[in-house]
Amino acid sequence: MNGGMIDSAFFVTWLTGAVRLSGPVLLASVGEIFGERSGVLNVGIEGSILLGALASYLACYETRLVWAGFAAAILVGLFIGLFLALLYVTARASQVVVGIVFNVFAVGLASFLYQASLGAAASPEIVPMLEPLRLPWLSSLPLVGRIFFNHPPVLYLTFALVAVAHVVLFRSRFGLSIRAVGENPKAADAAGVPVERMRYVGVMLSCMTGALAGAYIVLAQVGMFRDTIVSGQGFIALSIVIFGRWSPWKAAAAALAFGAADALQLSLQLFNSGIPPQLLLSLPYVVTILAISGLFGSKARQPAALMIPYVRN
Repeated sequence: MNGGMIDSAFFVTWLTGAVRLSGPVLLASVGEIFGERSGVLNVGIEGSILLGALASYLACYETRLVWAGFAAAILVGLFIGLFLALLYVTARASQVVVGIVFNVFAVGLASFLYQASLGAAASPEIVPMLEPLRLPWLSSLPLVGRIFFNHPPVLYLTFALVAVAHVVLFRSRFGLSIRAVGENPKAADAAGVPVERMRYVGVMLSCMTGALAGAYIVLAQVGMFRDTIVSGQGFIALSIVIFGRWSPWKAAAAALAFGAADALQLSLQLFNSGIPPQLLLSLPYVVTILAISGLFGSKARQPAALMIPYVRN
């Protein structure tokens, strides 16, 4: 195989992996945008992804139905969102502390429930997964077809959700209310917008898409569950929201950038680049740190009331 063919194979493999790996973090970040736009920083999104992954795996394991796994993730995500919103919004607890503690709790709970359901000695079993959906005509295009149009349907739905989220957030009364309570909750309250209710909705949307991201990982990428399956993707989703300036479309671009960094280390290992694998594994996280540091542009302005509890006078 000549150098040109190797370069072409590397390029296609890398970009295909970039698009594939961007899906879960993008899905998680879309809901997190609504949560942060409402004024709540949901640090517990990492735990939401993990418990959503577990729920989807167990539901699919029992029913052998992929979409039952996604339905289970939605229900678990909404329950987690209701619980965290109670602490964030009603109890006015520290959002960072609650989120971190919940993430630690989620790891222990997931391990306990997994072992209780399948047994401590149970070997991981592959569950049914979504097959790639080759879009007619588009998937047969040279290079572009394989890179963009030969993925599981949940990836296409994720990008469709980005478009819907943009319209809802910036072109609807609901979106205006969400943004209002995140910028000036006192003025929003005076205008008749229910601040606490909107923040509850924002947190529940964040946790729901986080849990769906966990289902995405299990049912469209891995096919099994393990305690380390999330590997910090919730925190990366938080950084994508910042890098994407709290905008769904910009978050999509940021997610693709993370996916490119993650896929690059996999491709370099596949093609025996000679770079130490430990260094390659750190690449996506280094890119994430640089992205939110402000080195790639002016520092983003967060919603004015983010992480500020609202107390009605």
